[in-house]
Amino acid sequence: MPQEEQVLVVERRILDDVGTFHGLNFDVERYLDAFFAQGRPRFIARPQAEKDPSYKQIIPYVIMICEDKCLTYVRGKRAGETRLVGNRSIGIGGHINPVDDAIPLFNTDFRDVYQAAVQREVAEEVSVDASYTDRVVALLNDDSNEVGQVHLGVVHCWVLDAPNVTKREQMITQMDFMTVEQLQAVRDTMETWSQLCLDGLGRMMHHIESRI
Repeated sequence: MPQEEQVLVVERRILDDVGTFHGLNFDVERYLDAFFAQGRPRFIARPQAEKDPSYKQIIPYVIMICEDKCLTYVRGKRAGETRLVGNRSIGIGGHINPVDDAIPLFNTDFRDVYQAAVQREVAEEVSVDASYTDRVVALLNDDSNEVGQVHLGVVHCWVLDAPNVTKREQMITQMDFMTVEQLQAVRDTMETWSQLCLDGLGRMMHHIESRI
């Protein structure tokens, strides 16, 4: 019998203590310091995590930008999250599993675990043949639907020096780079997280430029 997938979560009350929000929040370090403090992150079985809103699954959500265009794709039938099949996305990402932890669990630096997960998730889904800068620009929360109620996004912007990205996952279809204007024209077809990120893209880019 296959072992249940384990995913990284924090208790919802930790988010509540720091300050619950809807949409994007740009006070990144304050939240990440709280989420990754010793003893707070943990791995639990994914079936439990998907049904229990007292936990938030930590999900890296990587937006790739080259010049004035953003990578976008449609989630095909092989998507791991069946509730999002057919939706357009501008985020690459997924769950953080124990495989990302290369050091003993009781001494785990979960920030290292998290960063390893970002690299793994991107490498599993796409191949990036370009140099890039990686910035964590926002936290993302949406409790308006059953998917969002059990997930919390950590939004990265990868600014690429060339649009050389090819898909590796079968669930990725119709992948292309599109301008903000083109994305706005298809906004209604997007998953909720991507809609929120598209609406906040200008502020994200300002956040990146202010830190260069």
